[in-house]
Amino acid sequence: MSFSYEYVVQLRDTDAAGVVYFANILSICHVAYEASLIGSGVNLQLFVDNPNFAVPIIHVSADFYKPLYCGDRVIIELTPRSIDIHRFEIKYQIFSTNSVVLATTITKHIVIDPQTRKRKELPAALNNWLLQWCENQR
Repeated sequence: MSFSYEYVVQLRDTDAAGVVYFANILSICHVAYEASLIGSGVNLQLFVDNPNFAVPIIHVSADFYKPLYCGDRVIIELTPRSIDIHRFEIKYQIFSTNSVVLATTITKHIVIDPQTRKRKELPAALNNWLLQWCENQR
């Protein structure tokens, strides 16, 4: 099951040509990621400022099919997938309100100990989040 989030493209998301600046698509997707975490009961403040784990992004990719303009209402559909006990990825599809795919992105994340920078197993909060929105659970 995927998580869906409605977003209105902001002026700050666009470049001088009036379309979403390529790097900002990741920022837009990250808004949906945060909303999906909140939707599964994760306290973002405790998640981000946690002494036991950090969740850096280790890979990103994006494909653009149609331009996104300031004021466009889009639906971001995200589907996370467990890679192993340390890593997961999120596939995003950005749709127009009439269901045309405008862009797709993928982010890959790893859980680490913030002090040692060594890999750690996904914490319970992330496992619960994966179980709620994942297309195929571990």
